[in-house]
Amino acid sequence: MTDFNNGSGPSNQPHYSPPPPPGYQPQWTPMPQPPKKTNGKSIAGLVLGICAIIVPYAGFIIGIIGIFLSSIALKEIKKSDEQGKGMAVAGLVCSIVGTVFYGVLIAALIILFFIGINVGSEYNEYNSNYNFGIANDFE
Repeated sequence: MTDFNNGSGPSNQPHYSPPPPPGYQPQWTPMPQPPKKTNGKSIAGLVLGICAIIVPYAGFIIGIIGIFLSSIALKEIKKSDEQGKGMAVAGLVCSIVGTVFYGVLIAALIILFFIGINVGSEYNEYNSNYNFGIANDFE
């Protein structure tokens, strides 16, 4: 009978290799992770925020919609593991800037419109009372 445990032949025990020397790096690379999904509302909020600054007068309404979409995107990104936080913040800032700018512009135009109406009515009253040099003292 052959004795397998004397070191001259294969043994029934598993064969282990010696541990690697210190500082040794394994030669395998980890599997690449798929890219994280970007939140769609953050992209839409950024686009609407840019349009709120660029599009005259309608930028007020576009900016309000952009504010809502960007704030919803920020809440969704906080709960999930999606990307797009920077786009949502940029969209929120652009939307606020566009909304405030066109809100002030529209308010100023409305005020100037009403001032113009008042000045115009005073001008008409002045012209109706002016007799263009014709005296009414003959009565």
